[in-house]
Amino acid sequence: MQGLVKDLTALLGHSQVLSHPEEMLAYANDATHYFKSRVPDVVVFPHTTEDVSKIMKYSFEQVIPVTPRGAGSGLAGGCTPVHGGIVMDLKRMNKIIEIEQNNMTTIVEAGVVLKPFQDMLEKRRLFYPPDPQSASVCTIGGNIATRAGGPRGVKYGTTGNYVTGLEVVLPDGTVINPGGKFVKQSVGYDLTRLMTGSEGTLGVITRANLRLLPFPEANRTIVVVTDTLEQAAEIVSEITGRGAVPAMVEFLTKMAIAVMNSYFSPPLPADGEGYLLMYFDGTESQVEYEARVVTEICNDLKAKEIRLVDDKEAANNYWTARANVYPLIQTIFQRATTEDITVPRNKLPELVRTVQSIAAEEGIMIGLAGHAGDGNMHPSVLFTQITPEILEKADIAVDRLIRAGLDMGGTISGEHGIGIHKAKYLEWELGLVQIELMKGIKKVFDPKGIMNPGKIWMEEGGDVHV
Repeated sequence: MQGLVKDLTALLGHSQVLSHPEEMLAYANDATHYFKSRVPDVVVFPHTTEDVSKIMKYSFEQVIPVTPRGAGSGLAGGCTPVHGGIVMDLKRMNKIIEIEQNNMTTIVEAGVVLKPFQDMLEKRRLFYPPDPQSASVCTIGGNIATRAGGPRGVKYGTTGNYVTGLEVVLPDGTVINPGGKFVKQSVGYDLTRLMTGSEGTLGVITRANLRLLPFPEANRTIVVVTDTLEQAAEIVSEITGRGAVPAMVEFLTKMAIAVMNSYFSPPLPADGEGYLLMYFDGTESQVEYEARVVTEICNDLKAKEIRLVDDKEAANNYWTARANVYPLIQTIFQRATTEDITVPRNKLPELVRTVQSIAAEEGIMIGLAGHAGDGNMHPSVLFTQITPEILEKADIAVDRLIRAGLDMGGTISGEHGIGIHKAKYLEWELGLVQIELMKGIKKVFDPKGIMNPGKIWMEEGGDVHV
């Protein structure tokens, strides 16, 4: 290990290499902490694409595993270094290279943090819609690597819809530039899309060309309270069926509202079972029309309360609190294991009923929230204590949840990626033929298997839970 540190220090300099044991612990996991892992042998901080290329060329020659890392805010174990080796922290590559307003594009380095970037664009009346809940800390490179989503997916899509080109360093140090600044391209295989969502298993994303939109001129927030969770899900399904397109539709339970109410004042009403937090944006007339249509739908389906939030500060507080539900839940329970199931939106009522049924039958607590507007729900197994018996129940419950989502025509991950968290379920959704095709693609890009090994599909003896 000392030889590795010495070699990398010679390549990069002392300030770009960490190797103290206590420092390595901080890089052993992402926002999950319950998977088997090894602490990395060394952490490196490239400043330039040339630095990344040097690191990869050295690692390729020495056959050393490399795990690219952004902010470590992922929820699938994607940057957990299961084989030790080198963790490559890209946060120092944080330059905004250019913004071309007359082309509605920008070029950024992988370590640019999402929310400050979006705030800067807003001052120019520009809009980059992807909005993972970890926006205040997550990096654009990490978003691209996991094809991250968020509440705005219902209207604007996810990160993959905005990536037009990339700069990528391959495992042997070669630099490629698939795509570009243009919106359309029909030239050969789409390597830009292949790298988007590849979770660091094919190469290191160092720069991205992104598509921008004009910033919406108006917005409105509505809170809907329902007597049951099923009623809230039925309202979402009806909104979709009638053609209204809110920018965000968040599904929340009474428990989530109780947590959020500790975050701001005045509190939301606590007398419902299901809650919808909705956001509309666009032109003034468009926002007013869609808010009116959705209010009519909620009245037709006999929602308990419909609250139009006219106070902008209060509305912002609600959305900030929503973004912080997961970290707040983590302070209450010993562990919260969050799933990422997406189903067709007309199946939401069935999914809600199924989650409630599984929780009751397995005798385990399952919280429920999610980006209901695009069918992406996050049932979370909540642990007041951790025992072998409870872990076994949780595993059975999660298996049943995943199977139920697939049976409804859904997917095992809508926005978090696979990492190691969902690897055991990959075959359930894709089957062996598609997995073997993916393995073949990885072999072409990464013949020595050094890029983020142990991710996406199961390895031999692949039990990943502690």
